[in-house]
Amino acid sequence: VDAVDEAQRCGPGDVLVFLPGEREIREAAEALRKAHHLPGTEILPLFARQSAQEQARVFSPSNGRRVVLSTNVAETSLTVPGIRYVVDTGLARIKRYSPRNKVEQLQVEKIAQSAAKQRAGRCGRVMDGICFRLYDEDDFNRRPAHTDPEILRSSLAGVILRMKALKLGAVEDFPFIDAPGSRLIGDGYALLAELGAVTDDDERKLTPIGIELAKLPLDPRIGRMILAARDRGALAELLVIAAALSVQDPRERPQDSPGAADQAHARFRGGEQDQKSEFLWYWHLWKAWDEVQRHESSSKQKAWCKKNFLNYMRMREWRDVFTQLHSLCAEHGWKENAQPANYEAIHKALLAGLLGNIGCKVEDASGPQAGSYLGARGIKFWPHPGSALAKKAGKWIMAAEQVETSRLFGRCIARIEPEWVEEVGGHLIKRQVFEPHWSKSSGAVRAWERGTLYGLVIYPRRGVAYREIDPALCRELFIREGLVQGEIAEGPARAMAFLAHNQRLVAEIERLEHKSRRPDVLVDEALIEAFYDSKIPQDVCDVAGLEA
Repeated sequence: VDAVDEAQRCGPGDVLVFLPGEREIREAAEALRKAHHLPGTEILPLFARQSAQEQARVFSPSNGRRVVLSTNVAETSLTVPGIRYVVDTGLARIKRYSPRNKVEQLQVEKIAQSAAKQRAGRCGRVMDGICFRLYDEDDFNRRPAHTDPEILRSSLAGVILRMKALKLGAVEDFPFIDAPGSRLIGDGYALLAELGAVTDDDERKLTPIGIELAKLPLDPRIGRMILAARDRGALAELLVIAAALSVQDPRERPQDSPGAADQAHARFRGGEQDQKSEFLWYWHLWKAWDEVQRHESSSKQKAWCKKNFLNYMRMREWRDVFTQLHSLCAEHGWKENAQPANYEAIHKALLAGLLGNIGCKVEDASGPQAGSYLGARGIKFWPHPGSALAKKAGKWIMAAEQVETSRLFGRCIARIEPEWVEEVGGHLIKRQVFEPHWSKSSGAVRAWERGTLYGLVIYPRRGVAYREIDPALCRELFIREGLVQGEIAEGPARAMAFLAHNQRLVAEIERLEHKSRRPDVLVDEALIEAFYDSKIPQDVCDVAGLEA
């Protein structure tokens, strides 16, 4: 506010203020409106998610003075006319992949010197200008000369996939101009393993899925969804949703009418079942948009978008990406499903690309933790506050992406079932077997199994056969509890003749012990166990083996 006041005292001309993000822009606008400024000063926000109409106001001629509050979108992408003064906070929200959390972070960071110079260059393009930097010269000199290259702040899964397909050798040895660190490379391989694209061993060879993925010029996650949709008969729906996930959200929510925008967007939620998924919102919107495009003129399409608070250019971009995906599938001979796919098929296909973005609701969480979900590798995240499912998402969800701002948020979420996770992500499930025990009903040693994926408990306790895990222990328990203690006589082996004979013999000896008052007539159980051990073949460890 003080810097804007100083600019106004310096003389005529518009002011461009660089702020990190949308929230900071709204806060600054509120502070400026409350401050005492010259009459006729117009305060104009500028950020990527604005409606086209709101952005157009920045570029329209004005008789008064304007204060434009912008993200770094005005740093290089757009030139705002009439700017004589720039106020540079020295901050920006930079998208950066976090190797620790395995998520994209959108954190406020200090900009590099090159970006600061770029911002200063926005003023005085037609007359002398002044840049007010809200940080000192020592701070400027300590900053890096340039912003980190994208390869150093992005997931490398796609790069590794292409390099393997082209047989360019180990990515660690490739002469990059800016070589990524070993941790980023390791995370890239880990994502490809999650997608089933590389083998989970030291060689990390491309699997059949990986070979197919490498042929698709798409983000590996999106490509994996499309391959799964092809196999599950949900390709028609997934092409639409995948295209939507590849472009900027077309929804607009103007400051002066957020309620009307929310109401308009709610019309595309579908039926009760479909309201469990924000992915299906895109599908229902697409069907309505497709009808408009087929039957209405360009001007009426624009009017329809405006009425429904949708950005027309982003809707067109969505259509363009869909057309490219559709053509790509046609080239490979993949047919779209003629019949509508059900909720389960669509979301299992999506899940194939989003296994690292699942979450299980934290029960009884309160205070700051209320509404949180436990995600992969112990992270916690929350449904985005603007989500229609924020308070009713269900116990298990998946998110299209996880982005950290004020906290870690899952964007575009849907309700899923843990059984789907096991089916789709079986190659990632870690199984822990515990408490082996003799089972009378099955005539074999059983145990309990616990399945986890990235630390999330998918199933806590499931009965499994133990024979293949530890046959020696199975044989020991079979002889001791099944034969010596006679428990197999209560199960499927009760019709065996030798069992009936042995039971009669034991009963007779016990009768003699009681009659003679001598407890040592019947031999010790250890001797009986040794007898069975000597007579029964080593590979027999259950009733089925004994009968064979």
